[in-house]
Amino acid sequence: MSPIKFSFCVHNHQPVGNFDHVFEACFRNAYEPYFQILKTFPALKTAAHFSGPLLEWIQKNQPDFLDLLRELVQAGRLELLGGGFYEPILSILPTRDAVGQLQMMNDFLERNIGAKPRGAWLTERIWEPEIPEILSAAGLEYTVVDDAHFHYAGLEEGSLDGYYITEHKGVALKVFPIQKYLRYAIPFKQPEETLALFREAVERGKTALVYADDGEKFGVWPETYQWVYEEEWLKRFFTALEDNQDWLQTATFSERLDAGPPTDRVYLPPASYDEMMEWALPVSASQRLHAVKEDLQGRTDDSCSAALPFLRGGIWNNFLTKYDESNLLHKKILYVSQRVAALPADAPEKAEALRELYQGQCNCALWHGLFGGLYLNYLRHALYRHLIAAETLVDQVMGEGPALETRDYDLDGRAEILMRQQSLSAYFSPTYGGALFELDHRKGCFNLSDVLRRRPESYHHAIAKIGHDSSDADATPQSIHDRVRCKEDNLQDKLIYDPWRRYSFLDRFLDPTVDLENFKTCRYEELGDFAGRPYTIQPKKPNALSLQLERTARLSLPQGKQTQVVLQKTFFVPNEGAFLSAHYLLSNDGDEKIDLRWGVELNLTLLAGDAPDRYYVCPGRRLQDARLISSEDLKDVESFGMRDDWSGFQVNLALGSPARLWRYPVETVSQSEDGFESSYQGSCLFASWPLLLAPGDSAYFSIELSISE
Repeated sequence: MSPIKFSFCVHNHQPVGNFDHVFEACFRNAYEPYFQILKTFPALKTAAHFSGPLLEWIQKNQPDFLDLLRELVQAGRLELLGGGFYEPILSILPTRDAVGQLQMMNDFLERNIGAKPRGAWLTERIWEPEIPEILSAAGLEYTVVDDAHFHYAGLEEGSLDGYYITEHKGVALKVFPIQKYLRYAIPFKQPEETLALFREAVERGKTALVYADDGEKFGVWPETYQWVYEEEWLKRFFTALEDNQDWLQTATFSERLDAGPPTDRVYLPPASYDEMMEWALPVSASQRLHAVKEDLQGRTDDSCSAALPFLRGGIWNNFLTKYDESNLLHKKILYVSQRVAALPADAPEKAEALRELYQGQCNCALWHGLFGGLYLNYLRHALYRHLIAAETLVDQVMGEGPALETRDYDLDGRAEILMRQQSLSAYFSPTYGGALFELDHRKGCFNLSDVLRRRPESYHHAIAKIGHDSSDADATPQSIHDRVRCKEDNLQDKLIYDPWRRYSFLDRFLDPTVDLENFKTCRYEELGDFAGRPYTIQPKKPNALSLQLERTARLSLPQGKQTQVVLQKTFFVPNEGAFLSAHYLLSNDGDEKIDLRWGVELNLTLLAGDAPDRYYVCPGRRLQDARLISSEDLKDVESFGMRDDWSGFQVNLALGSPARLWRYPVETVSQSEDGFESSYQGSCLFASWPLLLAPGDSAYFSIELSISE
């Protein structure tokens, strides 16, 4: 009987925008020791994938490590997989960008390591039917995806073996299935237990197995460094592989391709790994799916277990509806890609613009599951920074001046208004409260409006049930899928959910008794029908970056009475300078007197809520606590600001008349590999005034926002 072939692959990745100390720690704790140990086992043949951000960091900080990889590649002991260089999700990009990213990786590996990849790592193993065409256009022959993909296509676990071939419009691609039970066993079970799984596979008649998963499991995930290296799990596992070569042999993917034809033809549906497809669902649907799976897994009836492979969640693209912020970031990617593509092919700046664009396409900040992802504001900021830089290069090359563009930017079937000039870009949604949803400080490549909404997550119900820093006494480390702990006390108090998106220039009408705490915790009644509601666009002045909006709507009054209000607001951006003004005219168009508070909500971010170099400023007065993480109720404010000494700029607000100003931090609660944690997303600033209007009366207000060095 021929030995079973085992292809062992690690995927090593750090996202664009991650901190240098994280790269360093992951290199020291996982990537370097893993390959140093692999070097001492000459009989083993393995595979690996490194993402572009990590390769660039290694090239700059640990260049000798590339020599080690080259040595292993030249010895035929290591096969390197290609992939999108900055770890994008290929299927959500224009084909020109997807192929460009793949070719960038091919070029890097061949130039710096002497490796010419035949296969590609798919980011998050996200498969779409067009993947064969995309990979083939970059000269790639195969990829690896989860066994779940095959189960969804109707293949049973018992028959799954070897590798398969698929095609799209006549373009072929080979596909290897990854065994999920090996992903959950390695490196968490003892080597002897994993070896027993291989023996069981042989007894079932299997000829080949694949393990392919995150390299961070080998030293970065909680408690794994001690387990994998100090307690020598990896050495013991590799020793077990070497000692059992009579029936278990390691082989690269290319060796297996060259050894024989595919097992069969297959057509895979859009899919990712099981967990991702569950995370992509809306919260209630995700909870229901999880409950159904647990119920079926707990039953002994064979028909129940037989049904499990056909229970699947959504597709990755569902994140674009689950999180508005993810959709806006994705649409920024598409918008900037279109602008970069318009550059002349011979423009000297085009290569730099493409590199900035590609960096802005890294996937990690676009979704959320087990890791922080979308909830990590510095990852979102990094993508915006590169996309704004790419767009600025386009303007410089094309010589474009101030522009106002009307387009369906977020692809919701409704038009948005985009204003841009050399210093500032301002994007407005007339149909969502006439609000500002992106404000770019272009010189600093900084989206000041990137504030994440507080929303429920499927795991929030577990937070109140567990104590702070709970732990498990088991000697073996837990998979992060199984870890449940809070990283801070009283997290349940921060489980507050926002009814509206965290846009700016949202118009609110409040009862005078509402206070800062009510407002912060969303325990108040909105008396108007303006926030998040459609405004109509009024005729604009020619050749001006201006937008005039209007909405007529009801206003609730005491004793169940109502009146009608006409709210007009005009935004103006000058042709030069980082300046934006908003002018309001409110008219009582009903028969009842109005006596309440009216105000404008802004949501802005400088990223760090508790850093000494990011703070509030209020000319002429001393703040109780100037940190962005703090809250305060200020009266008679005429000017206010947020200072960023790290980046060297300040956001200034000038109020046309003295206002009451509430400020508080927008903090979300999310899951990470270390446990549940809160994160500062930005600051909510609410400027309000008493509104006393008799029928037929009007009142004028203004807010000016500027950015200074």
